[in-house]
Amino acid sequence: MIFNSFEFIFLFLPIVFLGYFLLNKISFTFAKLWLFSASLFFYGWWNPIYLPLLLFSLVVNYIFGTSLGKMTHLLKKKIVLTFGILFNVGLLGFFKYYDFFIENINAVFETDYRVLNLVLPLAISFYTFQKIPYLVDSYRGETKGYNPLNYGLFLTFFPQLIAGPIVQHSDVMSQFENKDNRRMNAKNIAIGLFVFGIGLFKKVGIADTFAITANLGYSQPEALTTIDAWITSLAYTFQLYFDFSGYSDMAIGAALLFNIKLPINFNSPYKAVSIQDFWKRWHMTLTNFLTRYIYIPLGGNRKGPVRTYIHILIVFFVSGLWHGAGWTFIIWGVLHGIASVINRLWSKAGLRMPKLAGWFITFQFVNATWVFFRAPSVSEAITVLKSMAGLHGVSLPGELQSTFLQRLNLPYYDFTLTENFFEICALLLAAFLIAVMAKNSMYFREHLKPNLGYALFISAIIIYSVFQLQQVSEFLYFNF
Repeated sequence: MIFNSFEFIFLFLPIVFLGYFLLNKISFTFAKLWLFSASLFFYGWWNPIYLPLLLFSLVVNYIFGTSLGKMTHLLKKKIVLTFGILFNVGLLGFFKYYDFFIENINAVFETDYRVLNLVLPLAISFYTFQKIPYLVDSYRGETKGYNPLNYGLFLTFFPQLIAGPIVQHSDVMSQFENKDNRRMNAKNIAIGLFVFGIGLFKKVGIADTFAITANLGYSQPEALTTIDAWITSLAYTFQLYFDFSGYSDMAIGAALLFNIKLPINFNSPYKAVSIQDFWKRWHMTLTNFLTRYIYIPLGGNRKGPVRTYIHILIVFFVSGLWHGAGWTFIIWGVLHGIASVINRLWSKAGLRMPKLAGWFITFQFVNATWVFFRAPSVSEAITVLKSMAGLHGVSLPGELQSTFLQRLNLPYYDFTLTENFFEICALLLAAFLIAVMAKNSMYFREHLKPNLGYALFISAIIIYSVFQLQQVSEFLYFNF
């Protein structure tokens, strides 16, 4: 089941919402059990074959976490923590990376080891990154109250189960335990529906529109000329942002209906004026995880500049590998790591850049590296980048040639990425202005004062979005 579907919006969400608050009047335990069961149903709806894997992983991690919370012997705690982390990394590694490593071993050593063609279990990347912090926090004595129902609800709470935000135990369980949150809150309902509606429109009204152009362009990279390639890359740049931030908005909005405030995951990343600023704004809960559980344990910036740069590169290598089992993702991560090192060296040297120049360079770098993130292979990514650089010829869409440039003797062609060249350019400009000029949805979560004007606005975009649900599409991060 996905957020942008009739089943979720008109059946699942209202039934679970009403059932939760009605049961809270009888017993908070019953209410939590209802929400936990509903979350498992939500997960199993997609592909029930992986529900036992989720439950198995949940039980094993609960045992590890409970053991860590009770232990006092430091060495034993370290051993249990190590086994717990290895269990989670091993489970993720088997399903996500086994085929990738076997294929590369076969290619390098000319062996013929069997490729299993494993299907990636839904959400395994995200719920793995929630279990590991729970174990580490248990080891540190920062997680209290090892109630199995609480743990199960923390891990499976349906708004954030599939694609985040990546939450810590402390992010949600203290809110569930707050007695004031067990009653309907009109303001939270209004703001939650507003944020959910914005996210829904981002997905079906914006992201899915650009998906058509991006998919067409990346399906024929060798045929792209310069203008085609730039439109293809920009279409995916905006598709990815509005798709993933739209999902996060819908998750945050749905959770707020239950009086649960999930952490912010996006803060207008395309407004960033440096690559460091970008990663403070993009997929913020992943950045927080990588910083807290990889960068700092490695030594952070406490062991000298050279080690700091190595730590940064390691973090971004892990980030790339976490996103996908492919060299395109690894290259994407390493490029961002190199850019982050350059950014740090630049700042350490005391150099300054005008904000507009910093923004322009950052946006162009992010747009170019998204090509590796999207392209099916490294060679196809390089083909697109060469086209963007004009190495595969510069020509104009016939529509532009016939409209403005009749007197210039330049080659032209029939524009095929959309039916209308000017329409896609207008849409890209509109998406750009929204991304870099408009207030983001999290601003409204914090500052919205519900009134008739906002009610009419959100009603209009929800109605429009609902009429687009006939072409239901998955969120991009479901594949990670």
